[in-house]
Amino acid sequence: MEFMTGIKKQETLGLTQIINGGYMGKTIRTNGAVHTIRDMGDVAFILLRKAEGLLQCVYETGAADFRLNDLKEESAVEVEGILQTEERAPHGFELRLRSLKVLSRPAAPLPIAVSKWKLGASLETKLGMRNITLRNVRERAIFKIQEGIARGFRDFLHSQGFTEVRTPKIVAKGAEGGANIFRLEYFGKKAELAQSPQFYKQALVGVYDRVFEVAPVFRAEKHNTTRHLNEYTSMDFEMGYIDGFEDIMAMETAMLQYVMNLLETEYAGELNLLQVTLPDTTRVPAVRFDRAKQLVSEKYGRRIKNPNDLEPEEEQLIGRYFKEEYNADFVFVTHYPSKKRPFYAMDDPANPRVTLSFDLLFKGLEITTGGQRIHDYQMLLAKMEARGMEPESIQSYLSIFKYGMPPHGGLGIGLERLTMRLLNEQNVRETTLYPRDVNRLEP
Repeated sequence: MEFMTGIKKQETLGLTQIINGGYMGKTIRTNGAVHTIRDMGDVAFILLRKAEGLLQCVYETGAADFRLNDLKEESAVEVEGILQTEERAPHGFELRLRSLKVLSRPAAPLPIAVSKWKLGASLETKLGMRNITLRNVRERAIFKIQEGIARGFRDFLHSQGFTEVRTPKIVAKGAEGGANIFRLEYFGKKAELAQSPQFYKQALVGVYDRVFEVAPVFRAEKHNTTRHLNEYTSMDFEMGYIDGFEDIMAMETAMLQYVMNLLETEYAGELNLLQVTLPDTTRVPAVRFDRAKQLVSEKYGRRIKNPNDLEPEEEQLIGRYFKEEYNADFVFVTHYPSKKRPFYAMDDPANPRVTLSFDLLFKGLEITTGGQRIHDYQMLLAKMEARGMEPESIQSYLSIFKYGMPPHGGLGIGLERLTMRLLNEQNVRETTLYPRDVNRLEP
């Protein structure tokens, strides 16, 4: 009988181990996929693709125990050789090959050259062959940076006493309402795909005080734009015992500072590869909704068409204004009109026509919606009644407040949109591993 006692010690080294391990001049063993082969005659350069990046290997006729002609790109191999300094190689070193073992061979050549620096393919082509095109080093770097954003979000909130939760994605009633709901039959009952974890994360504030979740949400919007998806990753948090909605904005600002520092220190390679300059999050301005509209109208001569909402062009102009006037890439827009916010948004006691809520714009694109919630049961019922809503339809949600809740609020951040703006991409599908939109259900 065999017993497992923990991670098995590996004889092969990862790229990070090689970089940090002091192996220069020594014989090492590693593995990876053959990214590309550059045959120069008696010498050939074989680039291995590993999780952390590329490793340059050198094949010299007579020095290695295999034939170069037997090796194909995308073969999985295990190699052994002597590590030597080479400033022109990735990471400043290369592996002089002595032996190679093929672990697997591709059944067919690649339909697209993933080893090119830039794929040079259309977005539709890249998405249609996503499983393959993600092997390109630049494509891979996008989602390593996205990993860093989500990792930083989690790590920071854990440090602030938040509890990570998992909420249902098949629900009886959507939190946001409206027509953009994916409906489904659930064992003879009507159900929906969750538009947001809103109801559940509010309930869990009554349990843990501070909660967060990183999970998919679903919107049945028939938009086919560069900023919309029908399934995206929402990074949500909700916190209790707040003094005001400003506490939520302050927490998000501190989270962004933490994330940017993490990216700068641990994802510098990917940032350099994609030539990304991180934004300054030291000070994030906040402006009231009506004032923001007035400022851009006056500076850019744009007539205010809709006094109750921000159009995409207005968001872009607000971003432009605060970049020009304050060199700020982020800006909080606060006090949105009540008629454009969900029923659970807290109205401003000084002016009930607006709410204690906000959006965070990043380079002119909304990436966050948040604010303070109504925590008083009678106040919530009164607002629902004023809107012609039926409390009986969401009794489970209302019971949270019937039995007492602290002042609280929270937000949701679109991970793909945040990544899109950070990397200066023009389409949110570029920063979505496997996009789901009105046209795409595969791969």
